[in-house]
Amino acid sequence: MVLDTKFEIEKKYEIIDNIGFGAYGVVVAAKDTSISESTEGESNLVAIKKIVKAFEHRIFSLRTYRELKIQRLLDHENVLGIKRILKPANRATFNEIYVVTELMETDLAQIIKSNQKLTDDHIQFFLYQILRGLKYIHSAGIYHRDLKPRNLLVNSNCDLKICDFGLARADIPSL
Repeated sequence: MVLDTKFEIEKKYEIIDNIGFGAYGVVVAAKDTSISESTEGESNLVAIKKIVKAFEHRIFSLRTYRELKIQRLLDHENVLGIKRILKPANRATFNEIYVVTELMETDLAQIIKSNQKLTDDHIQFFLYQILRGLKYIHSAGIYHRDLKPRNLLVNSNCDLKICDFGLARADIPSL
């Protein structure tokens, strides 16, 4: 149980801590025990987002579908990508979706609120990464429509990734 929400995920994922929650779900930090810590280039730490009541209302279903479809299409170092979408344990009771992504440590909103001093170099580097990510997203015909500090994830290396494509729209008829 995490934040009064039951997580039914594969045994290879070991939940470490809760990260947060929103209107559509809960996000936890987890360890992928199938990946050794010494595996070069791939971290065994992941974030798992549980989208609750994904099919309760048609609008929620369409929003979730659109978000996952867009996020799976995008592959850029400044955009949070999807590593896996976990299969449901039981098809008959399938009403929640688990999405595995790279683990980021915080978001820009938390950094702005903190006492940590942001230098001009930090601000320029964050802005550079935001613009790179947006250029990529826009070149793919996607419009985010909800860009705010809470949807800009950051790690300790100051790497930034754009997330939350729930309100995004595609300028491509098939999406």
